[in-house]
Amino acid sequence: MNTNQDLNQAYWEEKYLNQQTGWDIGAISPPMKSAIDQLAFQYSNKKDLNILIPGAGMGYEAIYLHQKGYTNVHVLDIAKKPLAEIAIKCEDFPKDHLHCEDFFDFQKESFDVIFEQTFFCAIPPNNREIYVRKMHELLKPKGVLTGLLFNFPLTEQGPPFGGNIEKYLDLFDPYFLINFMETAQNSIKPRADKELFFIFENRS
Repeated sequence: MNTNQDLNQAYWEEKYLNQQTGWDIGAISPPMKSAIDQLAFQYSNKKDLNILIPGAGMGYEAIYLHQKGYTNVHVLDIAKKPLAEIAIKCEDFPKDHLHCEDFFDFQKESFDVIFEQTFFCAIPPNNREIYVRKMHELLKPKGVLTGLLFNFPLTEQGPPFGGNIEKYLDLFDPYFLINFMETAQNSIKPRADKELFFIFENRS
């Protein structure tokens, strides 16, 4: 079992060093691509939206957003390796938008949209309420938190640690309006019926 202390920068740097990155499918996942395309349709005239992707790993979502013309995309990861890879793969991605920092210590202006993808599931369950409060703090009033949460039994072995709709509702409802949360329809085969696509709106 991993403790909070175990899941530090050294832990994640070692994962990348040893190529133990089973969560990385080598490209943007179909549900996240759909979520971004939906955002692009909804905010077609707002390419300057302030967007954050925490625990972004290799940053496939950030690069896709950048390629679609969004100019204010920020990537946050505790490990240096994936951020360096993003800078190599997408040379014109703003270097000052690549933040190597612990999510819980991150201080930045409020965001319009935050994308969640295989980040929440990597946080020890006893830190999840802190995560929700931090998301509430980072988002503007009525800002949107959207993406994917895993839907399989919560365990002490992880990451990923799992979770379910009922628990997510208990956690997020005090801080967010639950606009949408259903099983993702276009997950990759290994994650079929195990991902929940959601759209939460920050309460003021």
